[in-house]
Amino acid sequence: MLPTTPASAPTVIPHPEGVTNEDFRAAMSRLAAGVVLVTAYDADDGPRGEDVGMTATAFVSVSLEPPLVMVSLRDGSRMDDLLAEQPMWGVSVLSESQRHIAGRFAMKGRISDRLLFEDIPYVRGEVSGALLVGGALATLECRTEQRVVAGDHTLVIARVLEANLPSGDGGPLTYFRGRYRQLN
Repeated sequence: MLPTTPASAPTVIPHPEGVTNEDFRAAMSRLAAGVVLVTAYDADDGPRGEDVGMTATAFVSVSLEPPLVMVSLRDGSRMDDLLAEQPMWGVSVLSESQRHIAGRFAMKGRISDRLLFEDIPYVRGEVSGALLVGGALATLECRTEQRVVAGDHTLVIARVLEANLPSGDGGPLTYFRGRYRQLN
């Protein structure tokens, strides 16, 4: 029998002394962030395909010329895997009255998003085919231009192909210190 060697584990680079995951997470929780729902259509999921959604707080404007945005996705997440194959996707900027939507799509371990979309008003984006939440403060339809691996996440940079303002009512939903918040 030939000797075998264990598969090499990925190299883990330790944090510099004094910076733990907990310290970093606590410090970053003090940075208020807007909350969006990222959506895409997965045509390969069953005979009818499936709409997929994910709550994100790491979403930013990158450039005006051309109009670019960026979202950070956890490596290996369903959305990361889908956007690696599907370049067209949508973003709904959630209002303070849409906290339930953010919470619903932030759940881990869910099997299907079909039921999660069931009682949410939406339209299908004409350009991306992604679902866009009704009553959102803004909606964007995007096409991935670049993917950059960054630690345990992938930064997806996309060109904005369509931008709409379906609702001007209410303020933005924000995330601060580990909770959804409203601006006062």
